[in-house]
Amino acid sequence: MGEVLYLVVPCYNEQEVLPETARRLKEKLGDCIGRGWISPESRVLFVDDGSRDNTWRLIEELHGQDSLFSGVKLSRNRGHQNALLAGLMTAKDRCDITISMDADLQDDIGAIDGFLEKRRQGYDIVYGVRSKRETDTFFKRTTAQGFYKVMLALGVEVVDNHADFRLMSARAVEALSQFEEVNLFLRGIVPLVGFPSAIVTYERHERFAGQSKYPLKKMLSFAFDGITSFSVKPIRLITSLGFFIFAASLLALCYLLALKLMGRTVQGWTTLMGSIWLIGGIQLLCLGIIGEYIGKIYKEVKHRPRFIIDTILDQKNS
Repeated sequence: MGEVLYLVVPCYNEQEVLPETARRLKEKLGDCIGRGWISPESRVLFVDDGSRDNTWRLIEELHGQDSLFSGVKLSRNRGHQNALLAGLMTAKDRCDITISMDADLQDDIGAIDGFLEKRRQGYDIVYGVRSKRETDTFFKRTTAQGFYKVMLALGVEVVDNHADFRLMSARAVEALSQFEEVNLFLRGIVPLVGFPSAIVTYERHERFAGQSKYPLKKMLSFAFDGITSFSVKPIRLITSLGFFIFAASLLALCYLLALKLMGRTVQGWTTLMGSIWLIGGIQLLCLGIIGEYIGKIYKEVKHRPRFIIDTILDQKNS
């Protein structure tokens, strides 16, 4: 008998795509169970992240019709990363392996076969990596590739072109539970877990239905959270910039003193005002970056719960 698999699928206002997602996942799990790759006790665990539509009602209906489907309802919207973590923490004591994926069917369900093959080879973590991003707009594709390059340049250990489509063994999820930070960026945390890991490439599909839950504002916020949560290099760059400006100001002072001693007057109104505005802008920028780090420290020290579960639907463990 194969290992018990829980497919963890965060959902936020996914009523339009959820029936099709459930149909395809049921078909895939049935095929894997028939081949003996996974246990018949395997489940699809939908996590409702405080949806405002009929997402939770659909999950309840799916659960009532078929024990293959389980559900977790959060007390309110906590964001994709927290919802995903809630699902993983719910599943970790109920299964041998988890696979996390989005509900919009952009992740290739067929890649699950490759995940399970890597698992049979002994890997604890298997990352789903996009082989191409042709379904993305030029802007999204360019900014995403730039984000990964910036993260790697800042020394953050991330898997290039990997989102949250991954397999994790029970011991890997247990190790993940030991990371207690509130500012979640799982793409950066999971590589820190260690354990043998592998990569499975797949082609990203277009969203089946509904609208993206990651508009530009959320994408930028997510990217900035990732950078400030895993690298102190921006702070060090501020320090280096401070030294550079200080050295430049000393040189400028020596130059002005030399002109003064030679009796030459300097008009320089434009230069003076430009310098004041430039340095003032740099100072505000630096204070803003430092403030982001202080804000994250403020959130961490309060130790507020990252999610609160309202309801769990799972016939296997009810």
